Amino acid sequence: MRAQEQGDAGESPLLVRVKIDIAYDGADFSGWAAQPGRRTVAGVLTEGLERVLRLADAPKLTVAGRTDAGVHARGQVAHADLPADAWEKEGPAALRRLARALPHDVRVRSLAPAAAGFDARFSALWRRYSYRVCDDVVHADPLRRNDTLWHPHPLDVDAMNAAAAALLGEHDFAAFCKRRVGATTVRALRRLDWRRDDTGVAVACVVADAFCHSMVRSLVGALLPVGEGARPLSWPGTVLAAIVRDPGVRVAPAHPLCLEEVGYPDASQLAERAAQTRMVRTLGSAVPCT
Repeated sequence: MRAQEQGDAGESPLLVRVKIDIAYDGADFSGWAAQPGRRTVAGVLTEGLERVLRLADAPKLTVAGRTDAGVHARGQVAHADLPADAWEKEGPAALRRLARALPHDVRVRSLAPAAAGFDARFSALWRRYSYRVCDDVVHADPLRRNDTLWHPHPLDVDAMNAAAAALLGEHDFAAFCKRRVGATTVRALRRLDWRRDDTGVAVACVVADAFCHSMVRSLVGALLPVGEGARPLSWPGTVLAAIVRDPGVRVAPAHPLCLEEVGYPDASQLAERAAQTRMVRTLGSAVPCT
């Protein structure tokens, strides 16, 4: 899809919007967003694209979800509006060139022109995260220490699932978010449940239309005390209803958190979804996830 020309004819090049699927190990990154003097995913990826596509200026990336320092991604999505002439010339070989140009802790899985109306952030229907906890530290796998929390107390997964049920649906999650000026904390939480994988590690699956800052880690931090019996099943729901940060909720560590997948509607609905998402969000105004 080619974007419209900006300014007078001949002053700005025709642009093509490119969808970028990305995976990265967040251990050595200061999060996604570019920060002066810090190594970030956006910074590394921008430099790689600029070099591989031989661009005159660094491309601006729009991402589905800004991950914090230490958080990983297996299914991150971004887009960039690139000069069409550079894309046509360098694009066919860009994916393989990026594999050589980028460091080993970040990979671009696909790079292709986006469908009309696509916006990596605003067109998304939902984001899915996982969070890994090993509560049997004697048998903890040292090879997974960078993506798994080693928890010193046994966890009752059934209790955590029962407590999580009260958090599902559309709510103001101010109690589990770090507030940002002008940003809403209303979210629609579609799934929050725990299961044991084949090694016995407790893995949370968390799905919402969007997440505010530190929301997933705070939800995990509220459920772990329930799992170890230190808090009643009703406590996370009580915290949610208060709509204020509770000092009893500890934000869980970042390194076990991974953005697994971002869901989008059919191509014909991308622009409509983006327009709906940009509207001011209040309780009762959420666009249903499908």
